[in-house]
Amino acid sequence: MAITATQINELRKATGAGMLDCKKALEENAGDFEKAIDFLRTKGLAAAAKKAGRAATEGMVAAFVSDSLQSGVLVEVNSETDFVAKNDKFQSFVAGIGNHILATSPTDCEAMLQQPYSGDTSKNVQSYLSESISVIGENLQIRRFAKFDVSGNGLIGSYIHAGGKIGVLVQIDSPVVSDANRETLQAFVRDIAMHSAAAAPQFVSRDQVPTDVLEREKDIYRAKAKESGKPDAIIEKIIDGQINKFYADICLNEQVFVKDTDKTIQQIVKEIGTAVGGPVSIKRFERFVLGEGLEKKESDFAAEVAAAAGL
Repeated sequence: MAITATQINELRKATGAGMLDCKKALEENAGDFEKAIDFLRTKGLAAAAKKAGRAATEGMVAAFVSDSLQSGVLVEVNSETDFVAKNDKFQSFVAGIGNHILATSPTDCEAMLQQPYSGDTSKNVQSYLSESISVIGENLQIRRFAKFDVSGNGLIGSYIHAGGKIGVLVQIDSPVVSDANRETLQAFVRDIAMHSAAAAPQFVSRDQVPTDVLEREKDIYRAKAKESGKPDAIIEKIIDGQINKFYADICLNEQVFVKDTDKTIQQIVKEIGTAVGGPVSIKRFERFVLGEGLEKKESDFAAEVAAAAGL
């Protein structure tokens, strides 16, 4: 089948491999994107399958946490230009939406648009959005949100990086949360959120990693080991070592703490438990990267890809 410049471009963005290598990988796998990624990784030409798109990076990610620290919201709102994203009116609109979600807990963005707007119940959220578009002068999109609510003992914290380019919301559980240690735990949660912004974990712990993801990694490591001529007797041991490294890369609890590279997050969690006088655990987190997964026109680069690939 004919491989297009667009396919090569997307595979290059997803893997970081060279254009000609991407073209070959797609040709060898009949244009199948996932198989082409595995092909490149098996050949050692791609470090990981990073499938997030680069598109529309304008707008901001913002976090809102209740005074009680029992509820928190992470929201992404997109604008057409970075200039507007820095505008006070746009930021006020984002705050209005974030606080609305905090107060009303909508099921999704579509349902939220039909809700009475908590900041002015004479209109719904769709009307508030339309009015803001008219005032700001650009198309705006409430793209996605996540809301955490503590049920039991725990608290929520957040971290926003680079003025809204990356945002993280974190929830911890602990039976010993109190007024006496709340400030200490708040600082801990912020550190975990900041770490997550930098280290981009995908799961809290290894038991959350889906079986199909794990088996895919094993297949890739097995293929690479066989290509290098390793004896079958030691291939499985090699795979076990690689899988432990894989867990350490994607599981928050097993990552090396960015503020103290002599310790893992698991060790930091244990230390905070000792400091506050009881067990602490990271229940969940959400991490948004602005514009992640959106389509973006890259006509100039696509032309370069086409020329280099001989298309």
